[in-house]
Amino acid sequence: MLFSRFKTHLPTPEEALEGRPERAFTVPDRHTVLGNPLLGPYPDGLEIADFGLGCFWGAERKFWQTEGVWTTLVGYQGGHTQNPTYEEVCSGHTGHTEAVRVVYDPAVVPYTALLKLFWESHDPTQGFRQGNDVGTQYRSAIYTHSPAQQQAAESSRDAYRTVLQNSGYADITTEILPADTTRPFYPAEGYHQQYLSSSKNPNGYCGIGGTGVSCPVGVAPAEG
Repeated sequence: MLFSRFKTHLPTPEEALEGRPERAFTVPDRHTVLGNPLLGPYPDGLEIADFGLGCFWGAERKFWQTEGVWTTLVGYQGGHTQNPTYEEVCSGHTGHTEAVRVVYDPAVVPYTALLKLFWESHDPTQGFRQGNDVGTQYRSAIYTHSPAQQQAAESSRDAYRTVLQNSGYADITTEILPADTTRPFYPAEGYHQQYLSSSKNPNGYCGIGGTGVSCPVGVAPAEG
């Protein structure tokens, strides 16, 4: 099943696994590195951003190392199956991508800075893959939590598309959609959370990598 045609084919709602009404596993209470709650409640004034940029182990580490980020957690987003497991997502039968939820202080790190980190940390032109990782769960995605985020994400995509194409890359394939009730974020299993932290896997490896092409600073409008 893991190597079926669904590895590079997004299932329809009718084709997707049904899932379950509740998670089949528990999620740790706190971030291994930052010490803050994973699932909330989050302090007033913080905002949420959701990104998919390939293997979520290395992607999450990129964000938790960023000043102004209060907590991060990995999960599954953009699919049809309710409360999926890792094995189900990897089968290609859920439609989800591996995602990182970033809870941040916009007074310290603006959403546009997170977008710059997102674009520069992976290759957003590869469709259903990142490097040697092939499958719909590795597709590039941004799930937005406000009209301002949506506008900023689209503006940054348009600006980065130009510099990538000028550098010989294909068109950006990143999915940019609202993180509404049709695209909930489902937290991943505990062993995936902060997988590359020194307390869990000090010698852990994740092959996430960017194009080497810089994303223009200030390519998106300010939030508001």
